[in-house]
Amino acid sequence: MRCSSLALALAFLAAPAAAEEITPAPVVAAERAFAADGLELGVRDSFLKHSAPEGIVLAPEPRLAKAVYEKPQPKGPPLVWWPLWAGISRSGDLGFTTGPYTFDGQPRAWYFTVWAKQPDGSWKWLFDGGPPSTIEGAAPKDSPVTYARLAAREAGSPAKAMSEVTAAEAALHAAARTDVKAAFLAVVADDGRITGSKAAPPTTRAALEAELATRPASIAYAPLGGSASAAGDLAWTYGAAKWTVGEAEKRGHYVRIWRNDKAGWRLLFDELLEAPPPPKTS
Repeated sequence: MRCSSLALALAFLAAPAAAEEITPAPVVAAERAFAADGLELGVRDSFLKHSAPEGIVLAPEPRLAKAVYEKPQPKGPPLVWWPLWAGISRSGDLGFTTGPYTFDGQPRAWYFTVWAKQPDGSWKWLFDGGPPSTIEGAAPKDSPVTYARLAAREAGSPAKAMSEVTAAEAALHAAARTDVKAAFLAVVADDGRITGSKAAPPTTRAALEAELATRPASIAYAPLGGSASAAGDLAWTYGAAKWTVGEAEKRGHYVRIWRNDKAGWRLLFDELLEAPPPPKTS
């Protein structure tokens, strides 16, 4: 009895330490391997190699990467990117990274990738596409990566998590029809990031509020998909968005990361990506 109690006590004490050992390092390693293959194989072949079967890109609508990159393409100029911020679920099966990229030696913007651990233990990406944020002032390649903290709670299953996240998004979308800034400030995590403009990704509350100020006052959102971790502590979602600027109608897509915090589901990352205008017909 005494030995049994001691064993239980030791197991209890060890549990928090084990949780703290979970880091996004495997996701960062997968991103860096992807980037290395981008230089060696070119964009098309590296994207196919590292995408999950259900991996999507915006072209400009959400499409399977394997369909977008179906036809052979020349290797092209070098596309270089590197992770600077990353996160992972407590179950170690869903994560993300984001950072700057250059094309043909010229600074471009920031990428954002959602990653999922596969049944064979490898990591493949579910989504790839980032905001037009400036890379001016960003840390150089091979710099240390900042890790987002782990979730505080677990829903217990992906299905329950997605049910809760769907409800959280529905409330966010309803509020965003009348006051986008207030809607997002009510649900964003204290370490969350919101992107979409050409400004650098915000790392402070003041910068986050400045980013939200670049958005229209009203946006109509419509969810399209996403998935949650096995533990039900992290989820990613994407969908369509419509808004107006003056008399002009705009449209695009959103991509988000939701984390199950002590206060409930909070927005850890959000990007609003404007779709290019349709080609003019003669």
